[in-house]
Amino acid sequence: MKLDRNFFLRPTLKVAQELLGKLIIRKYKNKLLIGKIVETEAYIGPKDKASHAYAKREQPKKEKLKIIHQNWHRIEKYVENKEKFIKRILKLKNAKVTKRNLAEYLKGGHIYIYLVYGNYYQLNITTYKEGYPECVLIRSLEPITTDNIIPNGPGKLCQYLKLDSSFWGYDLVDGDKIWLENGESYNSSDIIKTTRIGIDYAEEDAFLPWRFYIKNNKWVSKK
Repeated sequence: MKLDRNFFLRPTLKVAQELLGKLIIRKYKNKLLIGKIVETEAYIGPKDKASHAYAKREQPKKEKLKIIHQNWHRIEKYVENKEKFIKRILKLKNAKVTKRNLAEYLKGGHIYIYLVYGNYYQLNITTYKEGYPECVLIRSLEPITTDNIIPNGPGKLCQYLKLDSSFWGYDLVDGDKIWLENGESYNSSDIIKTTRIGIDYAEEDAFLPWRFYIKNNKWVSKK
């Protein structure tokens, strides 16, 4: 069964753990590419210093508004209430808004995807309410369909699923190119909680146990 909006609108840490075992299904050239989520990371901006939405220095409201208005055409169809959306963003302390991370502010169930080092993409799924920059990074998949690419890492799984920047902001609930379905469920004893990868810059937040993976699963990127 396809995951509905309510699944993604819940607290980010809960969603990050309950995404484990769920299936990502991508319709590509009349075939389905399927992977089971086995590793995730939670990012809760703007309080989380590892989040793309965290600003060490307060970003001027005028600058935020300018970026929102310049890129409104990219997110307009996904936002329920423009006035409330903008008001929530402007109320957040230490929140950073950029052309790239604006999708992170969409309500739960949208794709926030971006290019890393100019080489590969990373797939994030937005969580919680509209106007709050929270998301879950999908770190690894267990391949269900066969492919030469092994999706045991954030860049590899985007290659496996044939994802690129055209999916920025994409709605996983209403869309028909990629969506999530129920798969296996795991007890807390089957889930490892540990620190996230590659965020040494995040100071004390680098030590938060916000990476989750299925115990003894060989497709996890790092144990």
